[in-house]
Amino acid sequence: MPSPYRKLLRLSPLLLLLPLHLSATAPAPRPTRAAPPADLASLATAAETELLGNILPFWQKHAPAPRGPFAFQGELGADLAPRPAALRGMLLSARLLWTFSAAHRLYPDKGYIDIADAAYRDLELRFWDPRQGGYFWSANPDGVIADTSKQVYGQAFALYGLSEYHLATGRPEPLQRAIQLFHLVEKHSHDPRHGGYLEAFTADWKRPAGAALSVIGPDHPKSQNTHLHLMEAFTALLRAWPDPLLRSRLREVTELMVTRIPTTDGRHLQLYFDEDWSPRTAQVSYGHDVEANWLLCEAAEALADPDFTGRVRRAALRLAEATLAEGMDQDGGIWNEGGPKGPTNRGKDWWAQAEAAVGFVNAYQLSGDKRHLDAALRVWDFTDRCIIAHDGNEWALRVEEDGHTNTTAPRLGMWKCPYHNARACMELVRRGRLPQAAR
Repeated sequence: MPSPYRKLLRLSPLLLLLPLHLSATAPAPRPTRAAPPADLASLATAAETELLGNILPFWQKHAPAPRGPFAFQGELGADLAPRPAALRGMLLSARLLWTFSAAHRLYPDKGYIDIADAAYRDLELRFWDPRQGGYFWSANPDGVIADTSKQVYGQAFALYGLSEYHLATGRPEPLQRAIQLFHLVEKHSHDPRHGGYLEAFTADWKRPAGAALSVIGPDHPKSQNTHLHLMEAFTALLRAWPDPLLRSRLREVTELMVTRIPTTDGRHLQLYFDEDWSPRTAQVSYGHDVEANWLLCEAAEALADPDFTGRVRRAALRLAEATLAEGMDQDGGIWNEGGPKGPTNRGKDWWAQAEAAVGFVNAYQLSGDKRHLDAALRVWDFTDRCIIAHDGNEWALRVEEDGHTNTTAPRLGMWKCPYHNARACMELVRRGRLPQAAR
């Protein structure tokens, strides 16, 4: 074992000496589909039933790898058969770390922390770069790094997971790593001239001219997606580490999300930008718009500036209103993408439905406008009818543009994870249990 990993073992011996591979936990039997929820309280109950009876048990049972250098499978087909040749991605480990840490905080003593422990070990032992710092993007099944790039999008999810893991366990090492990672991103990615963060780097944190590095879309210097997830990560880290620079950067990114990233009318978030924030595309993502609606409010609340919070809430409501008016199909599903003339991709991905359920509830709790609650209930009903697998096999990837549910796509993979749908269910449970005035 290389010396940097011996050092890691010295840092956290009790954690890292736990068994790497987890025993399978059988999912609870799934009932037949219940009547659609009719109000916020019944929506919270439905979300909790789905979370505890389907989503989390599926990942407890199917995600752990029985052998090999990694804690988790790289990919499972629609038939749940492992695909041994699939790449392993740091993104899946980071998202599992966040999901099961958050689940442990909400529902202690259900074994969820075991998955979080394994995800933390995977990140540290398999993806952390002991020489240059930061997390590599992907690895081959034998453990050899496949993509050595430092994706700031990926670093954001590592920050998010590490922060939540520290809050769930109280262990100091994850917070120390999160602080180290924040300073690395700050040093190499922050743009002091135009604000915000650059998209992707080589292993040694360089941006060679002409190199195509980004894994999340066209290789432009900045993206909405990366800034959205840096915002949520900085929000989580601020709860654990109230650092002045971190607070300043969270304010900066949140400000960008309501000033430079939206379209001129404030109804949508643009996707890609030059360094000076000149837009590079007219496409929008309805799922990201409605997801940003509630994450913006969460970030503003963490900053605790009443004037700023009021301004952010108004911007968030504009995003929710536009998604309701332009991004929702008659069947209650949220389309994937659109442009100035309307929807351009009428597929309906699983993650966008999850985020829309929370986003519309957030808009309802901000405004008191029942149209948004009705929209959340319609999205949930669509998801329950067309996306959720009522045999205990989690959620399908999408409903295709022709209206059929895709039953052939992987159920687990580098991008198919429980972060969006588990988080949405946990958020709906919290919001359904709190009176509107407490939000």
